[in-house]
Amino acid sequence: MPTPTKIAVLDDYQNVALTLADWPSLDAETTVFTAPFADSAEAVRALAGFDVIVAMRERTRFPAEVLEQLGDLRLLVSTGPRNAAIDLDAARRLGVTVCGTGYSPTPTIELTWALILAAARNLPEETASMRAGGWQVGLGTGLHGKTLGLLGLGRIGSAVARIGQAFGMETIAWSQNLTAEKAAEHGVRAVTKEELFAGSDVLSIHLVLSQRSRGLVGAAELAAMKDSAILVNTSRGPIIEEAALVEALRDKQIGRAAIDVYDAEPLPADHPLRTLPNALLTPHIGYVSRELYTTFYQDAVADIAAFQAGSPIRLMT
Repeated sequence: MPTPTKIAVLDDYQNVALTLADWPSLDAETTVFTAPFADSAEAVRALAGFDVIVAMRERTRFPAEVLEQLGDLRLLVSTGPRNAAIDLDAARRLGVTVCGTGYSPTPTIELTWALILAAARNLPEETASMRAGGWQVGLGTGLHGKTLGLLGLGRIGSAVARIGQAFGMETIAWSQNLTAEKAAEHGVRAVTKEELFAGSDVLSIHLVLSQRSRGLVGAAELAAMKDSAILVNTSRGPIIEEAALVEALRDKQIGRAAIDVYDAEPLPADHPLRTLPNALLTPHIGYVSRELYTTFYQDAVADIAAFQAGSPIRLMT
C-alpha cells in the first residue's frame, strides 16, 4: 500500500487552515504548525520527512541551506504569488517544485486606513481610557485638507490614494520610477523625495522590498518630516531603518508611527518599539483576513492536487 503524502502547513497562528479548505480531499497526512520556529535548525528538525510544505507568506524562510537539508521535500507551496524568503534557484537545483496562490491587496489597503484613522484619532489612548473607567483624554487630528504622501504608487499605493482623496486630502507621491504622467492618472501629484517627506501630514509606505528600497527611510528622511506627521508602514519592515525610527519616536521628531511590519518577525517581546507611546503597532496582519486566508488555503489544496496529478499549477519562477 503506497505511503500517503505528508503535508506540513506552517505558521497557522490562528489555527484555521483546516477549516478553510478541503484538505481531506488530498488523501494525505496533514500536520499544522501554529507557532513560528525559533530558528532554521528547529525548522529543519520539525520538517524532516514531509513531502509537501505550505508556507504562509514569508513567515518561515527557505534559503538554500534549509532546502538542502529537507531531502524528502518535493513541493513547496507559498501563499501569495511570490515569496522573497524562498531561494528559487536552490529549489530548482534540488528538484523542489514551488507554487503560489491567488492574492488580493484589499485587506492591506483596508488595514492601512485602519492604522491611519486610529493614529489620527488617538484610538489606542481613547480605548485604553474607556477600559480603565475614564473618558476623553486627547484631541484627534482631522484628515480633510491634510496632505497624504505615498512612498510608492503601485496597486496598493494608488488605492490608498483614492481613499485619501475621498477624505478630502491632497495626495502626493514619490518613487524612483514614478513619472508626473503616471501619478496624474491617479489624481496624485508627483513630487521629489525631499518634498514628499517634508510635505506629508500622513506618509504611507507602499514599496516592494528590494536592494533599492531597503533602508530607504532613514534618519535624514525622518528628520525632514513634520513633528506632527504620521508615518505608516504596511509594506516591509526593512524599508525603514528601525533604529532611526525608534530614535525619531523617542525624540518626538514625528507625531506617531503606525507599523504593521518589522525587521524581525514576530517582533521580539523586549523590542523598544513596544515601549513607545507614539508607536501604534499591529502584528503583521495586513493580509490576515478570513476572505484572503480562504483563497490562500483553497488554492494551496488545488496546487497540491495538481502536483499529485502530475500537472503542477501556479509555478513560481
